[in-house]
Amino acid sequence: MSVATELPVVEMVHPMPGFPGHSRFALVQLDDDGVLCSLRSLDDPDLRFLVVPAHVFFPDYAPEISDSVAQDIGVTSADEVLLLTVLTAGESLAGTTANLLAPVLVNTATRRATQVILDDPQLATDVPLLSAG
Repeated sequence: MSVATELPVVEMVHPMPGFPGHSRFALVQLDDDGVLCSLRSLDDPDLRFLVVPAHVFFPDYAPEISDSVAQDIGVTSADEVLLLTVLTAGESLAGTTANLLAPVLVNTATRRATQVILDDPQLATDVPLLSAG
């Protein structure tokens, strides 16, 4: 079952930075494997973000999340979290980058989500997708 099938609509507990007033998003599958998805605003159909489950391209990526963030989305265990990476599309897949500094966390049980800006100087907003792993 694909990510988008499991989580068709997510509710952002805090708006994504720079996008106040947008809290409800549909997770729309864009490929046959369910890896590439669009996080599309239900409030503004023109607002969407390309996302992928972080573990697909970055298997060792395991950001530390504060207790307050976990509480905001109602997570009690790491098994309940879908970690999404926001992409910036390049002219090709080779030019596409991932934002590892600000992942989107989704509680798979409640579909509550938030984007977290991490305080880790080792992470970047423009990590090449294909150099991962």
